[in-house]
Amino acid sequence: MRALNGSNIMVSSMAWGMWRFAGQSLAGAHELVETALETGIKFFDTADIYGLDGPRFGAAEELLGAVFSQKPELRDQIVLASKGGIMPPVPYDSSSRYLEKAIDDSLRRLRTDRIDLWQVHRPDILTHPADLAATLDKAVASGKVRAVGVSNFTPVQIDALRIYLNAPLASTQPEFSPFHLKPIEDGQLDQAMQHQLTVMAWSPLGGGRISSPDSERGNAAVEALRQVADAQGVSIAAAAYSWIMAHPARPIPIIGSQNVERIRDAGTAYQVTWTREDWYKVLVARRGESLP
Repeated sequence: MRALNGSNIMVSSMAWGMWRFAGQSLAGAHELVETALETGIKFFDTADIYGLDGPRFGAAEELLGAVFSQKPELRDQIVLASKGGIMPPVPYDSSSRYLEKAIDDSLRRLRTDRIDLWQVHRPDILTHPADLAATLDKAVASGKVRAVGVSNFTPVQIDALRIYLNAPLASTQPEFSPFHLKPIEDGQLDQAMQHQLTVMAWSPLGGGRISSPDSERGNAAVEALRQVADAQGVSIAAAAYSWIMAHPARPIPIIGSQNVERIRDAGTAYQVTWTREDWYKVLVARRGESLP
C-alpha cells in the first residue's frame, strides 16, 4: 500500500479496472468485486463512459452502485476512482459546466457521497488548463472528490495543468506495458517521479498482445517474459504485471480481466523478482534494438 500523491488515501500496488464490467449479472458483479478484494486489490478504476459499447453510457458505474447498495460495507473497503470528460460524438468536453454535471451523475450512479480519485479521462484541446484547474479545485473543495488526476495527458499537458492547480495532482493514467513503452520514452514516468504522481498503467497486457503477439518484436517480448515466468512459476500475465511494477516510478497496473481466476492469478505478480538483466531483456526485445 502507498499514498496517492498529496493525500492520505492509501492504495494497493495493483488496481482492478471495470471497462468490461457492465453487462455482468448482479451476482457476478459481487463475485468479481469480492475476488479483487480477497486478492489484495483495494483500488478500483471505472469511468462514466464504461458501458457505452455494451448496455449504455454509465452502465459500469450503475452496476457497481448496485453492488454498494446491496452490501454498503464494501464501499469503505475500496479506494474508488472514476473518470469523465469523454462525451461522444463531441468527443471531449472539460468545460466546468459539463465536468461538474459529470461528477454529480457519477456519484448518483455509484450511490456514494464521494469519489476518492476523479480523473479527466482525455485532454480537451478547447479547455484552457487554468479553467480545468478551477473546475478540479472546486470539486475537491466541495468534498465530492477527494483527489484529482488525469488520464492520457502528455507530459506537457500535465505540466500546464499543474501550474494552475491548487490541489495536488495525484495521478496520471497512461497506457503502459511491455508492449507499449511510450511513457518511458516520452518522459512521463520521469515526470511522475519528479512530482511524485501516482502512475496507473492501463492495458498492462498490451490489449491482448501478450497471448496473441502482432509482430516479431511482440513475440520477442513475450518470450523474454516467458523465461522469467517459467523460472519463477507464474503466468506470463503475472510476469508482465510485475515487470511494470518493477519500474522505480512504481506504476500500478490496472487488471482489466472480468474473470475470477485471472484476477486471482494477478496476485501472484507479487512473487516475481526481477534482475536488472532480465528486466532489460524485455525492454530491448520490445524495442527491437539495443539501448545506446
